[in-house]
Amino acid sequence: MESEVVLPADLLPRRSALQPVRLMGDERLRLFSGSANAELAQLVARYLGLAPGPLVRKSFADGEVYVQIQESIRGCDVYLIQPTCAPVNDHLMEMLILIDACRRASARQITAVIPYYGYARADRKTAGRESITAKLVANLITAAGVDRVLAMDLHSAQIQAYFDIPLDHVYGSPVLLQYIKDRQLEDIVIVSPDVGGVSRARAFAKKLDDAPLAFVDKRRQAHNEVEVMNLVGDVHGKTAILVDDMIDTAGTISEAARVLLERGAREVYACATHPVFSANAIERLSDGTFTEVIVTNTIPVAPERRFPQLRILSVADLLGEAIWRIHEDSSVSSMFR
Repeated sequence: MESEVVLPADLLPRRSALQPVRLMGDERLRLFSGSANAELAQLVARYLGLAPGPLVRKSFADGEVYVQIQESIRGCDVYLIQPTCAPVNDHLMEMLILIDACRRASARQITAVIPYYGYARADRKTAGRESITAKLVANLITAAGVDRVLAMDLHSAQIQAYFDIPLDHVYGSPVLLQYIKDRQLEDIVIVSPDVGGVSRARAFAKKLDDAPLAFVDKRRQAHNEVEVMNLVGDVHGKTAILVDDMIDTAGTISEAARVLLERGAREVYACATHPVFSANAIERLSDGTFTEVIVTNTIPVAPERRFPQLRILSVADLLGEAIWRIHEDSSVSSMFR
């Protein structure tokens, strides 16, 4: 059995004035894609009735990146789609070079569309002599010449304040919620895999008719090493849905799932926006603990890393709608009311 890939989600209610073909023929709006997630960029462009702009991207023998925009963008509003996923440093540097190329080509306004913001977890100092890399990356993006940022499901809300330029923050939850509703699961309980994610899980539960809430208390021994300690809430006989912003090594969410099953949960679903899937994540997620692992396509998952329980939903329509609203000076936040 192969994993299910749902493309596109097409979940946003549209008024007649908000049809994606609205942008066809608008020569002022241009969309370009870096190499990190070209498939997502194609889907966003299709929603907008556009085609990604032509560019040349290559690496020299010493690893230096070369980018050239292949059409005039003078006076245009340019949107650059590039998640800073693995290899993080390569994709981040490519984004900075793309921004610089557009600025030197006299683009009127440059918006960096970042479906996944790498280094987001380094958002504060937890010990002496550490860097706050999330702020450093914000400084680099701003210094490169971008005018505004469109980001999805930042790891912490405070990252929005790291930018001294406008930032629009959108969420993958409408896509995930719609999928859960369509599954018509019974006796669900929304679970946060750690205390820090309770507010996220509470908001998710509220959209599911105020479903009951639980959370797992954990103790982190070292980076990417977690010891689960206790469960707060009742999951006995229920369908547990673990909600997080990302799945990295899957250590936290897998340990949480085992605790839920030990406490009598009927089955466990994992639900997250960003499928980082590093280290042993695939082995942990596909070992039969989870009924389904539901993620979005903010980060591409290679075909050989997909597994039967994996469900990939598209956020292309959400990003496309947000781009349209930014371009038309319309409200982005009202998409989530």
